[in-house]
Amino acid sequence: MLFSEIIGQQEIKKRFIHTVTEQRIPHAQLLRGVEGIGKLLLAIAYAQYICCENRTASDSCGVCPSCVKYKKMAHPDLHFVFPIIKPTGKQSVVCDDYISEFRKMVLDRKYFNVNDWYAEISGDAKQGLIYSNESEEIIRKLSLKTYEAEYKIMIIWLPEKMHETCANKLLKILEEPPEKTVFLMVSNEPDQLISTILSRTQHVHVPRLSENEISRALLRNDDLEIEPDDATFAAHIGNGSYLNALSVLSESDENKQNFDRFVMIMRLAWQVGNKKDHASLKTLRKWSDDMSAAGIGRERQKNFLIYAQRMTRENFIRNMQEPDLNYLTTTEADFSHKFSPFINERNVEDLMTEFALAERQIEQNVNAKMVFFDLVLKVIMLLKR
Repeated sequence: MLFSEIIGQQEIKKRFIHTVTEQRIPHAQLLRGVEGIGKLLLAIAYAQYICCENRTASDSCGVCPSCVKYKKMAHPDLHFVFPIIKPTGKQSVVCDDYISEFRKMVLDRKYFNVNDWYAEISGDAKQGLIYSNESEEIIRKLSLKTYEAEYKIMIIWLPEKMHETCANKLLKILEEPPEKTVFLMVSNEPDQLISTILSRTQHVHVPRLSENEISRALLRNDDLEIEPDDATFAAHIGNGSYLNALSVLSESDENKQNFDRFVMIMRLAWQVGNKKDHASLKTLRKWSDDMSAAGIGRERQKNFLIYAQRMTRENFIRNMQEPDLNYLTTTEADFSHKFSPFINERNVEDLMTEFALAERQIEQNVNAKMVFFDLVLKVIMLLKR
């Protein structure tokens, strides 16, 4: 992976290059930022630059033996850790069991999210995890001598998905790593990491992409056939995330489902609260039962609740009549034209709190049926304000 293949992030690229040229590579770094801005790609390109035999002032050479192996993500001194889903009935599983699928995902897709990854490796609607026994694999790999390069590099994608036992076992090696070892952690939600890991890593805040950077990248994408106006619109709605912009253009099935679910809960909750519509209350009860079904799974349940928080925020902002501050798709904007007045200063904070609370409860494996029905009742009351 070359730096030149990654959209934007020029300041971060310069920072990484400077650490190599100055021979001051921090042994543990945490790349943090929103989803879809190229953090994982930056980590891989940084690792390649560190190991390149003929690096230039701005990038890896791309042709030396080390770069050729990095191009396939198959360098013997490059290691990956990422969340996986344990197959039913299997006692033990490690990331290397899925390394071929992970390499293919990165090389083919480049920009993807954790749900894309789960869909690639499992048909089950389960939450992924970096399991406790992965720590033994990490320690074993880093205890070996390097095969070819000067440095051993361990890239951990989404360390917030790490089992607490695994995280705790890594603390000592993070504090006293073997010589010439570099940890690169790539996180969407660093606040979910244990504080001792946060304190042992140097934080690299990766910013959102500019609208111009996203727009240009969309127009260069050979898989897309879009007009400049469409690229500009998607770049704005993407709000700094290339992945979000792609999602706007593709109108993914999950986005459509989340929009339909949000519209349903809001319309029915308003009818129950303001028109005493008992039939709508029964429908809401069925909605909560459907949302808690095992087939949806906790990751998709969490995604809906995150989506609901975004829609609540965007509808409140819409009332301010500041279109440049709004990030709604055309479909969402059509719905919000009439709905947004019902999200106001009297209820917006509490609505956001309730959706966020439900998200945390789902993350903590609280009974989903109870979570969603309790949420429905609270939304009914809040929309009456």
